[in-house]
Amino acid sequence: MSAAARAHAHDAGDKVGVLLVNLGTPDAPTPPALRRYLAQFLSDPRVVEIPRALWWLILHGVILRVRPRSSAAKYRKVWLREGSPLAVWTARQANMLRSYVGERGALVDVRWAMRYGQPAIAAELDALCAAGCTRILVLPAYPQYSAATTASVLDDVGAWMRRTRRLPELRFVNHYHDDPDYIDALAAQVRKHWQREGRGRKLVMSFHGMPARTLQLGDPYHCECLKTARLLADKLQLDDDAWRVAFQSRFGRAQWLQPYTEPTLRALAKAGVEGVDVICPGFAADCLETLEEIAIEAKAAFLAAGGKTFHYIPCLNNSPEGMKAMAGVALRHLQGWDTTPMSKEALQQRRARAIAHGASE
Repeated sequence: MSAAARAHAHDAGDKVGVLLVNLGTPDAPTPPALRRYLAQFLSDPRVVEIPRALWWLILHGVILRVRPRSSAAKYRKVWLREGSPLAVWTARQANMLRSYVGERGALVDVRWAMRYGQPAIAAELDALCAAGCTRILVLPAYPQYSAATTASVLDDVGAWMRRTRRLPELRFVNHYHDDPDYIDALAAQVRKHWQREGRGRKLVMSFHGMPARTLQLGDPYHCECLKTARLLADKLQLDDDAWRVAFQSRFGRAQWLQPYTEPTLRALAKAGVEGVDVICPGFAADCLETLEEIAIEAKAAFLAAGGKTFHYIPCLNNSPEGMKAMAGVALRHLQGWDTTPMSKEALQQRRARAIAHGASE
């Protein structure tokens, strides 16, 4: 080994990295891009828990032939000039997360990845390791734990670990559904909306749906959603009849967690509730499921059923309160790892010692 190589090894230190991970997005709002994305997403056994052989026939024989075109049309409604909303917001969150933890005295390298689509988890973990990170915190952006989301991220990290010879020290964030700063951030988002637009008669908290059997199998997702909703209602000092919980994004014929969002909104309209505000506390960033399914489709259903005013309250995205919460979650899980920025003088001394050590061998 050359002296330069030995110096580099001794001088590397213990850099700390954070990988912020969200669900995923197609590369473009086109049928071919959707076909690639859906094939990866719906092939995950964590997402669809039915016998593989049967599901393969359904997925490749029906779904991937039909759904990409309709899904692409939906994505085109919400696609931004910079790209997919979820990718745009997640990239901004990663950049701001680096700044927020830095303002609290922690020096970390922050990158972002998608469980499905690009940038891939494995590639971003490789990039963090190449940058010298020997300790990495994996931060799934999902506030509530589910096997279909959080555990799937850890599956992908595990697959990368099996292919990687020199592994960094790893930590994982399972959930932050009851984190006080996260609840405060949600409440601030609602209050800011009420100040701008006025207050609807009902606040509907819509979470992403999961098959009902996941609750029976022991998945804590349903319970964590209900706790988030209760804590948010308490923080906003809402009466019991002023808020509702519902679950969106059903797929297939099986029973999913109830009550369902669209039927709930239609029932409220038919019962004479003229105005509703809808927030999606299970999403860290706006995406197809919030911008199209809720802000467009659910709004149309509510108004068609007789409702008068429908307001969608955006996700936390890169709001100061939301980023404060995310930074707090990261910093708690980074405790015990040295994230103190090294002065220029200390860095020069370390490099000098490393070169001297290499030369003496």
